[in-house]
Amino acid sequence: MSASADARGAADRHDDEHGPVTGPVAHRGVLVALTMTAMIMTILDSTIANVALPHMQASLGATQETIVWVLTSYVLASAVALPVSGWIVDRFGLRAVFLGSILGFTVASVLCGLAQNLTEIVLFRVIQGISGAFIAPLAQTLLMNVSSRSEQPKMMVLYSQVVMIGPIAGPVLGGFLTENWDWPLIFLVNVPIGAICLVGLYALIPKFERHTRQFDMHGWFYVALTMAAFQLMLDRGPSKEWFGSGEIVTYAVLSASGAWMAVIHHAFAPKPLFARELFADRNLVTALILYMVTAMVAISVTALLPVVFETLYGYPTVTAGWLLAPRGVGMFITIAIFGRLFGRIDPRVQLSFGFGVNGLSFLMMSRWSLDTGSTDIIVAGLLQGVGLSFTFIPLNLIAFATLPPRSRTDAAGLMNIFRNLGASVGIGVATLLVTRSIQVNHAELGAAVTRLSAPVDLDRISAFGNIGPAALSALDGMVNAQAAMIAYINAFYVMGLACFAVIPLMFVFKKAGVNAAVPAEAAAAH
Repeated sequence: MSASADARGAADRHDDEHGPVTGPVAHRGVLVALTMTAMIMTILDSTIANVALPHMQASLGATQETIVWVLTSYVLASAVALPVSGWIVDRFGLRAVFLGSILGFTVASVLCGLAQNLTEIVLFRVIQGISGAFIAPLAQTLLMNVSSRSEQPKMMVLYSQVVMIGPIAGPVLGGFLTENWDWPLIFLVNVPIGAICLVGLYALIPKFERHTRQFDMHGWFYVALTMAAFQLMLDRGPSKEWFGSGEIVTYAVLSASGAWMAVIHHAFAPKPLFARELFADRNLVTALILYMVTAMVAISVTALLPVVFETLYGYPTVTAGWLLAPRGVGMFITIAIFGRLFGRIDPRVQLSFGFGVNGLSFLMMSRWSLDTGSTDIIVAGLLQGVGLSFTFIPLNLIAFATLPPRSRTDAAGLMNIFRNLGASVGIGVATLLVTRSIQVNHAELGAAVTRLSAPVDLDRISAFGNIGPAALSALDGMVNAQAAMIAYINAFYVMGLACFAVIPLMFVFKKAGVNAAVPAEAAAAH
């Protein structure tokens, strides 16, 4: 697209739709590409360090319990910073905040790569998390503001693809860099990417209208307390026996208290952190709930599958990463074939189809066994990618369909908050279900092993000499593998039921608001 065409498009958008763009949008294709690159960089960093923790533990002199703060500090910082994204954009402008976030993230990445001890890297990860928290919602707002209504489905396609790249590609890329070089590279690789994005976006991001509003310190504190305590509860719960620990109970009480105070405050405060009009928008509220459910199942399954592939099926790390790729392939294929339909078909129909296909893919996965081949894994992954395409994209369109342009940053912040909550809850619940199910299944399967069913003669096990303990260990390994497989397929089954259970919520969306998102004649012309 030429610069003159971009300028004409910006003028049309300013007159008819958006209003916040105060200048021409030059080289919009490059602007979108750099925006997506910056977002990919930050989303990858939320998961890329997971597989490098053992290497970092030895290098930084940390314990197994304290090294997890490398991950927790980043998530907590993002959770605390996200609620303030709307106010900070109104105060300093989208352009300044977006560029400042990329700069802060890049500098923090350098410091993380150069960290010499655990205290330093946790501190730098906090800075990285705060800076990165604003990039995703601002990228979403920027894409909406520089595109017309007929172009917004394509922009949300790009956004949805990037959202799914992080959980899939992060652990694979982190493992590759750590195994072939060393853990500092997982942070230092951000430096050239961040520098290119910063220079390019400095030249290309247009100016937007700015609004002045008072900062709601109390509202931010209640929301931040809720998010931080809830995240700590989920992160620390598995290692502290959940509510059998006073620490976890404290986090739960703080989170519940903060949530209650946040609701009361936002209901009665004269100028709350999030405008009450947002929660009066039926489409946005319903989209937030569905976005959380989608994140719960889509991101938690990407956390479980690498363990299944590597531990139960014996695939190496790189191969396990490739087996996760069909989800992304399914999304790309769906968008290539049905991309134009996203702006024509009622998004409620698309969502019903998407959740139905997702539920079907999970039911297929619930029929896996230890003998399942890669073909069945790939087919389920492709099908899940198709379902996600018809889920994430319509949700992003519906959420913004009935909102004024100036509310987009706050709405995008809420969408990212609920996505992060869904991911955290999904991973926590799925991990808990699998862990408890493995224990129960192991006890039941172990009790079923008798002299007649055992592959070795248990009455003469002592006569085997040194081979006896090895035979018993092998038998226990077989029981463990079967118990774990049952636990995972139970988790997949629950995820499938969750997808089917939310389909009735599609009828809550306002038909007028849905159709207003992308006029049919504009989509057809486009």
